[in-house]
Amino acid sequence: MPWEELVSTALVGADRRAVPPESLLERAAEQVVRMRAGRRPGRGRPPAPAAAETMPLVPGAAADRLARMLAGEQGRLLTEWLETAAARRVRVPAEMIPGLLDLGARDRSIRACLGAVTGVRGRWLAGLNPAWAYLLAEPAHVPPDEVWELGTSGDRRAFLAALRRRDPAAARELLDRGWSAETPEDRAVFVTILADGLGMADEPFLEAALDDRRREVRQAAADILTRLPRSRLALRMTARARRLVTGNGSRLRAEPPPHCDDAMERDGVRARPPAGMETRGWWLQQVVAHTPLSFWPDHLGMPPDEIAAARIGDWQREVRMGWTRAAILQRDATWARALFEAEPLTDLLAVLPPEERSRRAAELVAGHPVDGQMVMMLGGVPRPWGQRLARAVLNKIVETTRTQPWNAGELIRLAGERFDPAMHEYAGEVPELAATLRFRFEMLKELE
Repeated sequence: MPWEELVSTALVGADRRAVPPESLLERAAEQVVRMRAGRRPGRGRPPAPAAAETMPLVPGAAADRLARMLAGEQGRLLTEWLETAAARRVRVPAEMIPGLLDLGARDRSIRACLGAVTGVRGRWLAGLNPAWAYLLAEPAHVPPDEVWELGTSGDRRAFLAALRRRDPAAARELLDRGWSAETPEDRAVFVTILADGLGMADEPFLEAALDDRRREVRQAAADILTRLPRSRLALRMTARARRLVTGNGSRLRAEPPPHCDDAMERDGVRARPPAGMETRGWWLQQVVAHTPLSFWPDHLGMPPDEIAAARIGDWQREVRMGWTRAAILQRDATWARALFEAEPLTDLLAVLPPEERSRRAAELVAGHPVDGQMVMMLGGVPRPWGQRLARAVLNKIVETTRTQPWNAGELIRLAGERFDPAMHEYAGEVPELAATLRFRFEMLKELE
């Protein structure tokens, strides 16, 4: 019995196929042994050789350091090495490509960089091994006049993003012409690209995307339309929110929607909540998250800082999380600032200007002991950290290593990844931190 038939029999039930269960297991074991023992080779021809490389190799010192990192030395810095090499348009030695592609199979975050630094040889190898096939979706740097028709998924995404920055209308029109032929995965990404240079001219296209059969496409369109207060989706959400959250002086009251109808689902409200969350509260949170923030001050008769600090009653958590999500989607620094004062959530820092983000994070570091919440908050601040934040973190590390050295390890490792590496000269009191910063300083010099 072929393996596929054995699996089918197991799924529908051995009794329905008149096969004794013990016999089914014996046959499955026999097939497994056969498959492990070997397979009859098929007929084939050697693959065509890889094309010539077009990018230069990394300098020898940088390649040596990469080999050490792949062997385990300062492995947490590998992503920065790859990002820097990709930006410099250099490729890794061929013998390192298989190990890097194996890493990329487990870590999606480095795949775009691998598409650049593994060069032509990496793409050739990806075509021979299904486990590495993900690389074929990353940019291959096809000539610009051919990229939209012949490029990989990654090439086409990069091309559309660049066109959107130059000419938003042309990018939208290009997308509209072939929209029905795009894959669901590409449609979802292409919609997010329209967030750059967004305007009301994009509203009809995005409104139509709310009818897409793929949930990710509908969700992406709803998230972007939230940033257009005069869009049809924003007006529908405003009408819902007006009924669900009301004010009476300094007190607010919230009442979740009684049900999630088809119109709400079309507008991006997901009916099924995450595990552990109350269903109606989940619907309330999503409606608030997709309501323009400009609606609330007039509706509630308060400025954002007073709204963020107000008590709401039984559904306070859901409403505040909705406002937090709205501040992030709409990139509203005023609301992010007000909400951060009420509850310092990491995600809100990303909405603030870099200098203010650094200042607020530094204040939190100075006023709180080292714990998981602090490390999580700092993890949301991208590198390189500003001087004020770096000084606050360095002082906290020195203070903690003197009193609770066992509690400083993760903060030291994070600081090593996020500080400006030139600070290695000032981190002598913390040898581990100084060593990591010196490693990064030399690493980046080698890639110049």
